[in-house]
Amino acid sequence: MLVAAAVCPAPPLLVPEVAAGAAAELGDARTACSDALAVLAASRPDLLVVVGAADQDHRGPYPQGARGSFRGFGVEADVQLGDGEEGARLLPPSLAVGAWLLGRAGWGSAPVEGLGVGEPLETARCLEAGRGLAAREGRVALLVMGDGSACRTLKAPGYLDDRAAAFDAAAARALAAADVAALAALDTELAYELKAAGRAPWQVLAGAAEGAGLDGRLLYEDAPYGVGYFVAAWS
Repeated sequence: MLVAAAVCPAPPLLVPEVAAGAAAELGDARTACSDALAVLAASRPDLLVVVGAADQDHRGPYPQGARGSFRGFGVEADVQLGDGEEGARLLPPSLAVGAWLLGRAGWGSAPVEGLGVGEPLETARCLEAGRGLAAREGRVALLVMGDGSACRTLKAPGYLDDRAAAFDAAAARALAAADVAALAALDTELAYELKAAGRAPWQVLAGAAEGAGLDGRLLYEDAPYGVGYFVAAWS
């Protein structure tokens, strides 16, 4: 069953080497992520699964030891999802950022695997995937990598959309309260239009957390670069 979860934003800019001169702008987000990962470690899981959005070529499970890279962002930096043999596929960026966070935290509390989910994946299948993850071991933890809308300002990747702030506010409330029903109720089509890459991973979390009775805390909420970023801890 699910015993803890951490929700973190997934931009490669979270990695200081990628952000370069702008690294300080996400300093508070990095600190909040560290605090959320500490909650995962304290839960003493038997298995940690990192869940994040992925394009069609990178969907599906990743074994412990899978590697990722930020070379596509102009940085010669590689990461690994726990210890193990290198997998056949490189991690998608969302899982690579998760692997970087775990490496930064010195994660060694439990075996770690990854799951890339398609951004358009319908809610019912997200919930089903989450239930399957929760049933994997007696004590399962999730590190859920995902962003809110990318339409909060005129300079945002998706330009300004007046619906974005309300969508992000609803997501933040659900994450803060560990509200499984509210996460499951997020509008799939609206999330797609707002380029909210976290919708599917969050709904995987909702499926995994059904009946777990977890409490939530929102540790960080902001929209730098016009994208909604949230950090939450469930335990």
